[in-house]
Amino acid sequence: MAAMISVQQLRKTVPTSEAELTILHDISFTVAQGASLAIVGSSGSGKSTLLALLAGLDVASAGEVELAGTRLGALTEDGRARLRAQTAGFVFQSFQLLPDLTALENVMLPLELAGQPEPQAIAAAWLEKVGLAARLNHTPRQLSGGEQQRVALARAFAPGPKILFADEPTGSLDSVTGEIIADLLFKLNQEAGTTLVLVTHDETLAARCRSRLRLAAGAMVSYDV
Repeated sequence: MAAMISVQQLRKTVPTSEAELTILHDISFTVAQGASLAIVGSSGSGKSTLLALLAGLDVASAGEVELAGTRLGALTEDGRARLRAQTAGFVFQSFQLLPDLTALENVMLPLELAGQPEPQAIAAAWLEKVGLAARLNHTPRQLSGGEQQRVALARAFAPGPKILFADEPTGSLDSVTGEIIADLLFKLNQEAGTTLVLVTHDETLAARCRSRLRLAAGAMVSYDV
């Protein structure tokens, strides 16, 4: 099966007042199309930095990332943004919904930006799929944390991404709500056939992914496929 992500000798360094600090050390791995990968490790191990590099939100100091067959290092910042819009969806711990937009409008936004026809109908269908058919016109402040993350899931999946990046998607939820959201995430991902890359400190959540990549102090210490 074709690789959705291919990483070769990836390194990330940042300058400090004393010396150069290496955040990631020579990371190499591949993720097959339709697979699910959990990136795990303690706080400060480099998980979120690696996710940002895979998604083209940050630029590597050395090495290369190929996302959906495109070398990120060969693209400008605008080019990376276009590739993300065409191929990727995102779910974050903090939901990152626009506070003045309704649930329906939040889900419609990426569809409208992509020029998809009938964005309202598509957004409403996805909100129904995540159990929020009765909450279309509620703003984020009128929704619980679990409901906000359901909106975020609908927004991420609605444009039909090839790959979904999820950064601690249950991290700000209580254990019961987090388990419900995790069930929904994996159900939607399986139905859509999306490639999933999940950053988490939750070992139970990580165990639900097909593969697990473990980081420690910026180095890959294991990759269980």
